Amino acid sequence: MELQLDYAAVRAAADRIAGAVRPVTVAPGAEGVWYALEHLQHTGSFKARGARNFLAAHHAAGTLPAAGVTIASGGNAGLACAWAARAQSVPATVFLPANAPRVKVERLRGYGAEVRLVGDRYAEALAACEEFAAASGALSSHAYDHPLIAAGAGTLLDEIRAALPGLDTVVVAVGGGGLFAGVATAAREHGVRVIAAEPENCRALNAALAAGRPVDVAVNSVASDSLGATRASADAVAAAQEGNVRSVLVPDEAITAARRALWEEHRIVVEAGAATALAALRGAPEPLGVRVAVILCGANTDPGDLAASGGLAAPGA
Repeated sequence: MELQLDYAAVRAAADRIAGAVRPVTVAPGAEGVWYALEHLQHTGSFKARGARNFLAAHHAAGTLPAAGVTIASGGNAGLACAWAARAQSVPATVFLPANAPRVKVERLRGYGAEVRLVGDRYAEALAACEEFAAASGALSSHAYDHPLIAAGAGTLLDEIRAALPGLDTVVVAVGGGGLFAGVATAAREHGVRVIAAEPENCRALNAALAAGRPVDVAVNSVASDSLGATRASADAVAAAQEGNVRSVLVPDEAITAARRALWEEHRIVVEAGAATALAALRGAPEPLGVRVAVILCGANTDPGDLAASGGLAAPGA
């Protein structure tokens, strides 16, 4: 079982999850820009890739217990874990902050997971999850900080390259860094530049780069339900320090505007975390590349938010 995040781990993950996940669709957006529509993935986000790889690897190694798997998640990773556990016919117990979006909680239960709501921060849900794993013997997964999770997410990059020959730049939203770490690991293999986009007030990776190591940050953003990790993973920080990576911060207003623009211009509905990647592109003072892919990583959101912000017409309008 791979415990190191490198390109070999990403390729091994691609073999494990082949046929179990939806290959990403890449669609033209603007001149020189394409959208990687990963929000169309099973469970509504890229997290399905890492969860499937994580459980498939443990199943193959004989380390998947009858007690199943447990995870603390703001929502998307929990959905993916529950979906992957159902495929392996093992139980999933998911811990979330009590303020997690209702749509995510309802979908978790729809996948058959037991949902436990604890506190109002990811760290509190994580502590409760760790206690449960120790008491029950369930396999403890993580929303982003595990080589198997990141390697599964990294399979996205090679699919984008196959669909978009000549890709030179990929823009990815960063929370705790699982998607970024996997994508950056694969991108480095092929000389593809990575733009790591974060909200100004959810800047775990940016702060880690400034400090030279993972550090805790405060979280307060319209995208905090999916990007609100208080600390970036060590793998993400290492990948960002390897070179050919640029860290970009964007204000909440730009994220909201990008999300609205995706609806108004393309009829694409994504969560604020996914729109963060597009916000970084829209706010760039010069083109980021010649052939740029923007990863739209998740769609587990309430479309009513668009109506509230003036971007979605009322029925019959």
